[in-house]
Amino acid sequence: MLAAVCCAAVAQAAPELLDFSPEERARIVSHGPWPPVAPPDGANRVEGQPAAVAWGRELFFDTRLSASGQLSCASCHVPARAFQDGLTTARVGPGAEPGRRNTPSLLDSAQHRWFGWDGANDSLWAASLAPLLARDEMGQSAPALAARVRGDVQSVARYRRAFGHLLPADDEQLVVDMAKALAAFQATLTSPRTPFDTFRDALARGDLRAAASYPIAAQRGLRIFVGHGRCSVCHAGPNFTNGEFADIGVPFFVRGGVDPGRHGGLQQLQASRMNRLGAHNDASPQDPRAVTTRHVIIEPRHFGEFRVPGLRQLTHTAPYMHNGSLATIEDVVQHYSALNEERLHADGERILRPLNLAPEQANDLAAFLRSLSQ
Repeated sequence: MLAAVCCAAVAQAAPELLDFSPEERARIVSHGPWPPVAPPDGANRVEGQPAAVAWGRELFFDTRLSASGQLSCASCHVPARAFQDGLTTARVGPGAEPGRRNTPSLLDSAQHRWFGWDGANDSLWAASLAPLLARDEMGQSAPALAARVRGDVQSVARYRRAFGHLLPADDEQLVVDMAKALAAFQATLTSPRTPFDTFRDALARGDLRAAASYPIAAQRGLRIFVGHGRCSVCHAGPNFTNGEFADIGVPFFVRGGVDPGRHGGLQQLQASRMNRLGAHNDASPQDPRAVTTRHVIIEPRHFGEFRVPGLRQLTHTAPYMHNGSLATIEDVVQHYSALNEERLHADGERILRPLNLAPEQANDLAAFLRSLSQ
């Protein structure tokens, strides 16, 4: 009898693997491997160059890049907080009013196609330049930033090591190069592997024993994610994002008006001299990403759309959504479970529908989402 009890206890504690269908397995495997191997972005000739990465790292923590001398890139993109700030919406400078948008993490930013919640920039270096010059962020000017480099012997030497030549006479070119060094550093910020990646890889190689060590609640949540929840339609691929924009029913009203989201971002992108169609793009004229920028079209449906974020390291990047309006992963799950379809664009994609999850299903989906963090 004792032996039977012991065997029953062992059986009860044994790892369990859901009977995923071939289609489910294919969808799961499509979310890896991690980390992906991506070639450097041709728009930035120094991406991947150690000297540029080293200078970019120093610039990232340098408060002299701000007009006040009190802010650095790391002030809002805090390394210990997965390179974001943990605030509902960004605050820049002592006593500054809250901004309109949540500060996104910089992890895995080299995987992005568009940058910012509205995609106003089409390269990581342009996205790095924008906050330096924005009045409500770092508040600098190109001449002031250029003077800061020209007046520092060490910065002059680091520039020469990174770019292989003397400082350019043109202030704008020098500031763009600073942004490219910052981007070279940020391109190295890759999120770590997670319990999901271990499970995914085991499933891909047919190691069912290893796959069974993945928590059963996370497995059930994953089945919802790739199945009837259709979450993987937008949160696709190894980084769990299709890199595009969507209206998900989160209000875009802000103090004094509305946040136009992608609609406004496209207007800024097309008007910018710093986009991939401009003179500062280091890629050839055949750069496929430049072709994409050339052919973007602004449509009414883009109003109120925001970039689909990646889901890696979610437990470290709360609060969530473009306006930081949802405090926890459970809040995010509940948003999609009880989605108000009347808030969605009538002429946009109709991918979303209320999931109407039972409490245990909501818990399972949250368990899966948590497994995307180390």
